[in-house]
Amino acid sequence: MLNLNGLKVTLLLLVIASCAKKKEYKDIIYEKPEIVREAPSDFLSPEESLKKFYLPEGYRIELLASEPMINEPVAIAWDGNGKMYVAEMDTYMQNVDGEGEDEPISQIKLLIDLDGDGKMDKSTVFIDSLLLPRMILPLDDRLIVNETYSYDLWSYRDTDNDGVADEKIRIYENPKRRGGNLEHQQSGLVWNLDNWVYTTYNPLRFRFNKDGIQVDSLVDGSSGQWGLTQDDLGNMYYSSAGGETAAYGFQVPPIYGEVDLEGQISEGFMEPWPIVGTPDVQGGAELRLKEDGTLNKFTGVAGQEIFRGDKLPPSTYGDLFIPEPVGRLIRRAKIKNENGKKVLYNAYDQAEFLASTDLNFRPVQAQTGPDGSLYIVDMYRGIIQEGNWTREGSHLRPVILRKGLDKNIGRGRIYRIVHEEIKPDGKPKLLDKSAEELVDYLGHPNGWYRNTAQKLIILKGDMGVVPKLKEIAMDNESFWTENFGDKDYPRERVHALWTLEGLGVVDKSLILEKLNDMDPRVRMTAIRLSEEFLKKGNQDILQALAKLQKDADINVVNQLALSLRYSKSADGSALLGSISEEYGDNELVAASVTLSLKANDSELQQLKNRIAHKSNGEKYRTIDGYDIYKQTCVTCHGPDLKGVPNGENSLIAPSLIGSPRVIGDKEVLIKILLNGLTGPIEGKEYGIMSPMGSNDDDWIGHVTTYIRAMNDTTMVHENEVRDIRAKNPDRKAYWTLKELMK
Repeated sequence: MLNLNGLKVTLLLLVIASCAKKKEYKDIIYEKPEIVREAPSDFLSPEESLKKFYLPEGYRIELLASEPMINEPVAIAWDGNGKMYVAEMDTYMQNVDGEGEDEPISQIKLLIDLDGDGKMDKSTVFIDSLLLPRMILPLDDRLIVNETYSYDLWSYRDTDNDGVADEKIRIYENPKRRGGNLEHQQSGLVWNLDNWVYTTYNPLRFRFNKDGIQVDSLVDGSSGQWGLTQDDLGNMYYSSAGGETAAYGFQVPPIYGEVDLEGQISEGFMEPWPIVGTPDVQGGAELRLKEDGTLNKFTGVAGQEIFRGDKLPPSTYGDLFIPEPVGRLIRRAKIKNENGKKVLYNAYDQAEFLASTDLNFRPVQAQTGPDGSLYIVDMYRGIIQEGNWTREGSHLRPVILRKGLDKNIGRGRIYRIVHEEIKPDGKPKLLDKSAEELVDYLGHPNGWYRNTAQKLIILKGDMGVVPKLKEIAMDNESFWTENFGDKDYPRERVHALWTLEGLGVVDKSLILEKLNDMDPRVRMTAIRLSEEFLKKGNQDILQALAKLQKDADINVVNQLALSLRYSKSADGSALLGSISEEYGDNELVAASVTLSLKANDSELQQLKNRIAHKSNGEKYRTIDGYDIYKQTCVTCHGPDLKGVPNGENSLIAPSLIGSPRVIGDKEVLIKILLNGLTGPIEGKEYGIMSPMGSNDDDWIGHVTTYIRAMNDTTMVHENEVRDIRAKNPDRKAYWTLKELMK
């Protein structure tokens, strides 16, 4: 018999479904203008510069702040009420020689939108007398700041609400000076989904709660260069300017180590498509430019962002936006999951999401804003390269002087990209909300709100919200919520689970329940949260995990392979072995199994075994040199010192294993570190090896000792560095092999 009530419900659902069809937005790229090889380098007003931008149809770029309100901006961040902090590097490359960069006169500005139109109306100097700040993280009413050449973290607070910080507290101290040049400094301070704060170039991660700060070390340390971002599951995207890598390290969360797979950057992805000639590129026209005078490969990628806002077309959500300041463009990358492996593709054919013909446009950061749109930080200046690349004898210097780029300083712009059919949100007001009120934002369509709410709940430490969080985490989606509406309920459950973790109240029963969740993202989260129980040998958890070995989603299986490293039982090892046998032909799973198998045989431990017979002094110098190498050299020379591949039969930098420059006379290697190296090496051009002479003798001695230790030869003492430095006190030019090897 026909069930009329059931039929009516079915028909009703069909009608609703047809009405709920989401709006489609065009994604048509602009018609590229004729490329001008030698565009003028004159400063343009913000209004004039806006006319030089090209965006896909329907997108619009808006000016929110410019000089004199801000100068030399490099990074932005918002507090819970939408106040924008802007880090300025006011002494960066104020002339072609980079003189005066170490003067502590940089600032962090506080910008406020008074009328809610998105444009900044008021600017105050929140902090002054800083040395080139580039990392900022708003907590609650505190701002965490790091300065160049330092590992220290400082907390600043405005206690009287005048827009100026009057409280300064050092919350993490490391007296050791950070070595390397300005390109080899930390950036990031990203509060990750897992409640740890990550940076680039630092083997540590940090955790904040109402009781203070906690510090933990990463298995393989951390590399990366300028900029750091995360996706909805906490995978971090690093970049390398020196290594000319647009993105890497994103296959697995950084706590497990680094996994980079062949083919994760699609063929042709590294070729940019500027719309203006690029004369100011390190390496010169022959090596770096196409026939039309534009950049032939990404160079100084910076401040990339996984866009997680809700006020651009839905197709942009989860895309990676990569600023390329040398090419005056922003790449939009689509991230496709191919049997577990994430692969980056250009969203457009031989074109970029945003490009400019203004030679002073220097995008250095992209950010998802509280209003749901995409923000762009434009340093707006002539020289974008650090001073080691502009010295006498470089390719850049004559171009800079000819174009007058050294005169273009002291400005900066902040833009947002909107869509003409979508109105951005207004200012948030989260700081004064209770923890219970903040829970409602864990399901917000804008990732900025979700992450900020999670952070504030944890910082408040109000345990009264635990029942509500557990209710959200336990609530599997119904047919209705799965098929109608815009809210992503599984994503809300993921945030609820991690918020519970941040409050320290994840229990076994909750994990067991969530290992069976309908959504793979939640199952992956539950596996990660089970790790603390695996460490304690909990058999109930291990048995439940075993059932996921044949999960329908390969990403769940991969997370299982990563997490099993924490099981020390024979059953755990057997399960990992079974995964390896069944999924051995899957690149990602195989790599994750390898990471787990070597979890107790880390790179550092292997090095310690290698130098076990050395004296204590040499051991210390070698291990310290290892840390320096991982932070400064690895992006070009590779973790194995054999060079990073740069296409077929090519390396970004030459191998340091077996090199006569390394295993021969110590003086050669020391001189290269002190003053840099240019010219061909064994018939191949690699560009310039950047000088490291701004670092002290210990720093040079320790990193060269590590490099030579990996070649099983003798150490370098700091006295040897001092003596060689003294032989050439006035030398500023790079060395050539012809000079060194004669």
